[in-house]
Amino acid sequence: MTTPHVEVRATADGSSTLFVPELNEHYHSTHGALQEARHVYLGAGLEPALAAATGPVGVLEIGFGTGLNALLTLERSLSAAHPIFYDTIEKFPLPWSVVAQLNTEVYLRGPELHSYQHQLHTATWGQRVLLTPQFSLLKLAGELQTTDLTNDTYQVIYFDAFAPDKQPDMWTDAVFAQLYQATAPGGCLVSYCAKGSFKRSLLAAGWQVEKIPGPPGKREMTRAWKR
Repeated sequence: MTTPHVEVRATADGSSTLFVPELNEHYHSTHGALQEARHVYLGAGLEPALAAATGPVGVLEIGFGTGLNALLTLERSLSAAHPIFYDTIEKFPLPWSVVAQLNTEVYLRGPELHSYQHQLHTATWGQRVLLTPQFSLLKLAGELQTTDLTNDTYQVIYFDAFAPDKQPDMWTDAVFAQLYQATAPGGCLVSYCAKGSFKRSLLAAGWQVEKIPGPPGKREMTRAWKR
């Protein structure tokens, strides 16, 4: 699967992201890549899961991209009471040479996290890797729709696909039914998207849907629960 041509772009909080000219789409919010990741995925998804956890926490990320969500989750795992196993599916993996161009010094605290960032991107695809005693990573290259996911596995799903008008095949009733089955009871799915069609697809798959305040520059985001 060919990686699309990308360009490095600055965002409003000082962190950088990637832009795909072919899709006219950014990998993160132009209002702040770092702020968006921390607000949407860690704040609304990971933190409630950690607070409720009695054992290991499973995270499934749809769209590994630049690895920002994974890196921030690894950083959080270093002070978490329970280990995190992190699985991610990416159709168009980025080479390290591209990711290395991002100004990660904005959010990486010390050389240890720089090392972890490199390890995240150079870890073998299709093989679970223990990066720290608290964090393991499994990267799967390919399409979500053809990936076998184990039922009732994940406490959190980071749904970070490109926008519905850019990647419509990722925002279907069938996709959210697949993810519902993979989510553990009491688990949640979080996404930057707040479109009505997205929420209707979640509801059709059995999720309980709520709209919550979005990150800077976005009024709302979506969180859905498997009760």
